[in-house]
Amino acid sequence: MSKKALILGGAGFIGLNVAKILAKKGYDLTIGDNFARNQNDDEFKQFIKDSGSRFIEEDFTNPVAWNLLDKYYDYFYMLASMIGVNTTLEIPEEIIRVNTALIHNSLEWVKTTPIKNVLFTSTSECYSGTIDRFGYAIPTPEDIPLCIEDIGHPRFTYAVTKMLGESGYIQYARKYGFNCAIVRYSNIFGPRMGFNHVIPHLVKRFLIQESPYRIFGYDQTRSFCYIDDGAMGTVLAMEENNSQDGIYHIGATEEITMEELIKEVGKYFNYEGEYINAPTYPGSVSRRGADITKARTELGFEPTINWRNGLKTMLDWYTNYYQEYPEALDKPFKEPKDFK
Repeated sequence: MSKKALILGGAGFIGLNVAKILAKKGYDLTIGDNFARNQNDDEFKQFIKDSGSRFIEEDFTNPVAWNLLDKYYDYFYMLASMIGVNTTLEIPEEIIRVNTALIHNSLEWVKTTPIKNVLFTSTSECYSGTIDRFGYAIPTPEDIPLCIEDIGHPRFTYAVTKMLGESGYIQYARKYGFNCAIVRYSNIFGPRMGFNHVIPHLVKRFLIQESPYRIFGYDQTRSFCYIDDGAMGTVLAMEENNSQDGIYHIGATEEITMEELIKEVGKYFNYEGEYINAPTYPGSVSRRGADITKARTELGFEPTINWRNGLKTMLDWYTNYYQEYPEALDKPFKEPKDFK
């Protein structure tokens, strides 16, 4: 008999790639999503058709929506969340409302079911303040304190809700006796990730021929992990974790500057103009890099795709998208100066 898995947020960037892995493994899949990020696209529709997965289009911030689900699944992947740097700066109150409701509703539902294996997705932004303010080591292990720098800054509303989710899932797991894995992603990237993230922004600005090309946050560093590795790490965290509070970094190890990333994208577009350094977005941290030793030793996780190779695939996808939908280039690009 096939194992049953529920993926909430399964139409999203990471969710769909996790679903593809599980479908190949023969899982009986149920996917819940409300297309808040407009990802009811041909790729998702084709996946549902080919895999025979059950799809429930519903807003799960509404407690009634949970009545549409079965009472038993072998695995419950909680990936649904409102994300995006621009989103936190534009509508932080919605980040708080939506993510808090999803966390509360999902926990209250799980405790009424016999489900024994649950995964909650979090972010390395939960300790962004720890790095900049207190100088903790990079690459960063999972056991450092979680900290943000300014509770009133809208940039950190996403991190605050993820801290709530981590604490909530761990406490409920201990109280109600289910295994819980927490995955803290570190800059997962790839095709179809949306348009309010750094690399899609870079593509758009090259295509509209910005020159001189500004390097926002030129000296900041990140470690970019390609989506195929990120999705596989997520599945491993679910299937290999056997504790009530297993926290794992899923990311890559090579730390690069934003200047290096941007100039690599510039090579792809044959840009020969001038580059100039520019300030970054409010609340953006100076460095970020995950220590993945725990995921390696306990889960067998190992990134296999170099960021340059993954970047080429991603740039092909976004270039093709803008060629097919050129009107998307007309949507204004919000710069750091547009946010206070």
